[in-house]
Amino acid sequence: MVIDPELGIDIVNLGLIYDIRFEDSGRTEIDMTLTTMGCPLADLLTDQIHDALKDVPEVLDIDVKLVWSPAWTVDKMSRYALYCVRDSLKLNC
Repeated sequence: MVIDPELGIDIVNLGLIYDIRFEDSGRTEIDMTLTTMGCPLADLLTDQIHDALKDVPEVLDIDVKLVWSPAWTVDKMSRYALYCVRDSLKLNC
């Protein structure tokens, strides 16, 4: 599991993972985005994805692609992620 260190929520629930493609050859391609184009966590999150998948025997090659379309919005967050963010900010939503 890859956790966004600023929010403490995994990147899947944050809606940052757009697509994962597994090929029979062992190649895995991941399309992901960031909350903003200037996000300083790009390299850290990409490295964590590689670390998380390195022990999966069927995954032999990993290609993480940063994509910007469609742009990320809070609408892409899961209900769980929204709850966690609201709870941590103590919002009365």
